[in-house]
Amino acid sequence: MMTRELPVWRSLMYVPVNVDKFIDKAHTRGADVIQLDLEDAVPLGEKDKARTLVEKAAAKVRRGGADVVVRINRPLSMAVRDIEHTICPDVNGIAITKADSASHVRLIDELVTELEEKRGMPAGHTKFITMIETPDAFFRIQEITGASERIVACCIGGEDFALNNNMQPVGETLLYPKQHMVFAAYAAGVMPLGFVDSVAGFGDWEKFRKMVRRSRDFGFLGAGCIHPGQVTIVNEEYTPTAEEVEYAKKLIKLDNEAAAAGRGAFQLDGKMIDIPVVVRAQKLIKRYDAIKAREAKTMAAKG
Repeated sequence: MMTRELPVWRSLMYVPVNVDKFIDKAHTRGADVIQLDLEDAVPLGEKDKARTLVEKAAAKVRRGGADVVVRINRPLSMAVRDIEHTICPDVNGIAITKADSASHVRLIDELVTELEEKRGMPAGHTKFITMIETPDAFFRIQEITGASERIVACCIGGEDFALNNNMQPVGETLLYPKQHMVFAAYAAGVMPLGFVDSVAGFGDWEKFRKMVRRSRDFGFLGAGCIHPGQVTIVNEEYTPTAEEVEYAKKLIKLDNEAAAAGRGAFQLDGKMIDIPVVVRAQKLIKRYDAIKAREAKTMAAKG
C-alpha cells in the first residue's frame, strides 16, 4: 500500500455553482468540503456560464473553513474548459467524473500541472477524486487509483454506475462494486468515499444515520452529501466516538505494559488482544487527532 498525506474529508456537500442561494449559505453547513458542481446539477445550456463562476464561488464557500472541490464534466473537451476555469488557490481539488483509465487521469494531471505552474501555484496543490462510473473503469480501478500522486480519494458514482450496468442503484446491487472500490482505494493509499447504500434518499434521519454507521464499518472514510441535513450526521458517524477513543487509548497503554513485560498479546474484557487490534487502535487515535485538528482550523477560520 502506498502512503501519502490525506486530508480529512468526511462530508463533501454538493452545491450547484450556478445557484446563488446555495452558494451564499454553503459555508454555514459545516461540511469538510464544498463540492461545487459543474456536472449533473448544471443544465447543458448553462455550463459555459457556470464554469466562469467557479473562482468567485470557491472564495465564498470556503469562508467557514471548508476545502473546495469542483466536480468537472466529461467528455474531455468539456473537462478541459472546466479545468481552465477551476485551477486557482481557493480550489483544493477536482472530482474527475467517469475516470476510465490511468492515461485519462494522467492527461488531466498534465493539464493541471501546467496551469498551476502558469498561475504561480505550488506544484501538486490541486488534489484528485477519481469517480468510477462505468463497467470498463471498474475493471481498471486499481490502475486508475494509482495513476497520480494527486489522487487522494476514490468513489463509485452509484447512479451512473447502475445505469451503465442496467441495474437498480440500491444497496444490494452496489455492495460488491463498492466493497471492491474500498479495497482498491486502500491498496493505493487513498480514501474510499461513499455509502454502502444509495445517497439519493433522505428524510428518515435515523435510518440514514444507521446506514452511515454501517458504511464506516465497511471502511468508508467520508461521503458526498446532497442535502445539508446529511452533513452533521456524516461528520458525526465518520468520527470515532469518545468511547472508541477511550478504549483505543486503554488498549495502547496495556499493549505498552505487555511489551515491557515481554508479552506480545494480552487479554481485555475476555478477548485476546494482539498486534492487529492494537494497530487498529493506533489508527483510530491518529484519525481522531486529524479530525480534531481540522475542526480547530475550521473554528479559527470562523473567527
